[in-house]
Amino acid sequence: MADKPVRDDKATAVAELTEQFRGASATVLTEYRGLTVAQLKTLRRSLGRETTYAVAKNTLAKRAATDAGISGLDDLFSGPTALAFVGGDPVEAAKSLREFAKAHPLLIIKGGVFEGKAISADEVRRLADLESREVLLAKLAGAMKGNLSKAAALFQAPLSKAARTVQALADKREQEAGGAAE
Repeated sequence: MADKPVRDDKATAVAELTEQFRGASATVLTEYRGLTVAQLKTLRRSLGRETTYAVAKNTLAKRAATDAGISGLDDLFSGPTALAFVGGDPVEAAKSLREFAKAHPLLIIKGGVFEGKAISADEVRRLADLESREVLLAKLAGAMKGNLSKAAALFQAPLSKAARTVQALADKREQEAGGAAE
């Protein structure tokens, strides 16, 4: 198939798809058979600005994936195929696709590409189960802040204990001095 001559319009389409494969942080392949144009429009909106959802011919998409250096997707290019090219956080896009697929069972997640490697539909679902990058960073910052607070309290404890001991001794001497004066 790779040695067949390609028409100029198809070569342009393949080149565009190849660039999208290369530029995307992840790509999810879906089957959209039975979805209306309005539903596809809703899906595109739910994916956000950083994700492009495009319907592509299987032969052109397969060639573009090969040109982009991605292997293992050939079996996924059957039936009506649409590609979600993720420019931002792959977790958010996977979550949006999963939620849309729950609401519209006609959308089927076939698999995808993550970090240049082909992944199965189950791996896309596991990706959707992860928390977003922002949430993970916030948790990390919270854990680090908690550990720093514990360390500060630990370092401060001997000083405050010594200060309390000195104060207790001063109070005891004061009481003894006050008891002897009476």
